[in-house]
Amino acid sequence: MGNSRSRVGQSFCSQFLPEEQAEIDRLFDALSSDKNSPNVSSKSFSLKALQNHVGEALPPEMVTRLYDGMRRVNLTGKAKGPSENVSQEQFTASMSHLLKGNSEEKSLMIMKMISATEGPVKAREVQKFTEDLVGSVVHVLSHRQELRGWTGKEAPGPTPRVQVLAAQLLSEMKLQDGKRLLGPQWLDCDCDRAVIEDWVFTVPHVAIFLSVVICKGFLVLCPSLDLTTLVPERQVDQGRGFESILDVLSVMYINAQLPREQRHRWRLLFSSELHGHSFSQLCGHITHRGPCVAVLEDHDKHVFGGFASCSWEVKPQFQGDNRCFLFSICPSMAVYTHTGYNDHYMYLNHGQQTIPNGLGMGGQHNYFGLWVDIDFGKGHSRAKPTCTTYNSPQLSAQENFQFDKMEVWAVGDPSEEQLAKGNKSILDTDPEAQALLEISGRSRHSEGLREVPDDE
Repeated sequence: MGNSRSRVGQSFCSQFLPEEQAEIDRLFDALSSDKNSPNVSSKSFSLKALQNHVGEALPPEMVTRLYDGMRRVNLTGKAKGPSENVSQEQFTASMSHLLKGNSEEKSLMIMKMISATEGPVKAREVQKFTEDLVGSVVHVLSHRQELRGWTGKEAPGPTPRVQVLAAQLLSEMKLQDGKRLLGPQWLDCDCDRAVIEDWVFTVPHVAIFLSVVICKGFLVLCPSLDLTTLVPERQVDQGRGFESILDVLSVMYINAQLPREQRHRWRLLFSSELHGHSFSQLCGHITHRGPCVAVLEDHDKHVFGGFASCSWEVKPQFQGDNRCFLFSICPSMAVYTHTGYNDHYMYLNHGQQTIPNGLGMGGQHNYFGLWVDIDFGKGHSRAKPTCTTYNSPQLSAQENFQFDKMEVWAVGDPSEEQLAKGNKSILDTDPEAQALLEISGRSRHSEGLREVPDDE
């Protein structure tokens, strides 16, 4: 009885390592000694104290959600309303649940952050919580200057990317009858604890985003949070400014689908903005450069693309493997993986008379899931009803689309062979293109200005 912590609070403490618990205790001591809350017991802290500590690192609505969730934690097991302030036991239990807990414990805290009442919550309340959570991640990473080169600014488009990613996360939720939360007609449905628990278990981003918000928002246990695979480092060789089609939320979403060893770094290989609207420039910059992500925006502001798991090569055969996928970013976020129906993962060709010349992913000749024509700026996404290779629907607004913006990003670290091949001109690697240039009577301007790397 003399112990200041209840037995329940002590069991929650055990989830932290001793040095972690010491850091949690120091944070509580700082919060409970806030001089701007003179009427609060030294064994608890107020919302004002938490707001003062966080400052502008988190949006006010998320600070209030976290505070309300903490003060609604009931450690006695007796029926009672939320406490006026947050005690040390409540704080430790909440932090333990949110940072170290299993899906059941995290779902408990999410329910308390959403509603003051016990029992199910409406799907629209979960939607608002998810939008607040996603928005808070961008806010805190931007505030702490940890966007790793990406922009936290809202990308142009009919729907804010915060809402688009929140909708994608919610689409993974299964309601009590097994149906998914798709469309506004489901927003009045009830979500009980079991639904939220299953959602947290099956959608890792929910727990990851909670950890980012708490660790970076409160500046606590930051070494335990590895951002390198959540937000890849952005590398752009060009000295002048470059604004990507992708914002940080879009990058996070695509990055999570990549093989883990390729998530820490994205290097720009090609941008139509920097390198010109040219199919030959595209080929010259992306061939033999390892796995990469291609993304483009059509004239109707649809943003979509694909992941190539292997180096692009100019040849008349299909290439790649079943790690490739197509994706959509706007107006909705989704990933489409291989079906096993065929192996038409990647295709890159030019200079042929009888087969298509361009870049394609999925489907078949003239009916690709994603196609960029050799007449750069034109393409198609033909899926009736879906692409045979990836089960993707039509990604573009129009089946035959036009675009001005296209980017290709190499992901992960390049091998020495890829670096060596990447330094070659397309004319070095494609004798047919070199012969075509000579036949046309045009000189090779780069000849004599650089050394052609020797073949290994």
